[in-house]
Amino acid sequence: MTRVQANLLLLLAAAIWGGGFVAQSTAMKAIGPFWFIGLRFAVATLAVLPFVLFEARRAKEKTSARHAKLYILIGLALFGGAATQQVGLQTTTVTNSSFITGLYVVFVPLIAVFFLRRAPHWIIWPGALMAVTGIYLLSGGHLSALTPGDLLTVVCAVFWAIQITLAGTTVSETGRPLALSATQFAVTAVCALAVAAAVEPVSLSAIQAAAPEILYVGIFSSGVAFVLQVIAQRYTTPSQAAIFLSSEALFGASLAALLLGETMPVTGYAGCALMFIAMLVVELVPGFARRRLPAT
Repeated sequence: MTRVQANLLLLLAAAIWGGGFVAQSTAMKAIGPFWFIGLRFAVATLAVLPFVLFEARRAKEKTSARHAKLYILIGLALFGGAATQQVGLQTTTVTNSSFITGLYVVFVPLIAVFFLRRAPHWIIWPGALMAVTGIYLLSGGHLSALTPGDLLTVVCAVFWAIQITLAGTTVSETGRPLALSATQFAVTAVCALAVAAAVEPVSLSAIQAAAPEILYVGIFSSGVAFVLQVIAQRYTTPSQAAIFLSSEALFGASLAALLLGETMPVTGYAGCALMFIAMLVVELVPGFARRRLPAT
């Protein structure tokens, strides 16, 4: 695969994820957020399972008990992110959700600072300031205008950052990204279905009404897009991958405007632009700096 082909696959993955925000929002016209999460990740588990079996046949080492515990912990972090994002979509727009969720790019290195004691690149601090300013502008310059859904989505970005940090260190040890994916999907499905059964009503007609969204997000957003990402990132640079994957927020906002008629004031667009720039500089600047270092 050429680098151009790999980058096009990453762009396709980002577009699928952007469409997932619209599907997540429209599904809740028929079904509760936890039923949607549970069914979505149950489908995702089944979608990834064939790839897991293929991976298992080629694996050099079996998954240890310690790694299994880490998989479950990562699944709990994924559940936290999925739950806060989905519930947040009840009181925020798809546009806001897609951009605020993308702040995990900024939160990942901050988590490394506070929990892993790793010194960050200097760009993290101005990037974090830009991201916070972007949220402020997204509220129209009035923090009171931020909805509960916006604030839940900030929490969602923190959960995503925890999940990404744990998943990165775990996969580097195991070399089993698909096994991790299937496990975390299954853990999230079980947790969400347990909560849904306790607090949300459901009917067969509601599930049928939300079935297109459940299948789209379960099969494509969680299954196909993840596989595309894993394949494509073997043939391109991390910096280029960051650019193409971060376009998820732009696809989410564009599809929300096209399909749902969402709009926002000029300050909101300025906030989205600032958050998008923060996501890019946090990913790209450290990479450029490493490339400029003289060989030793």
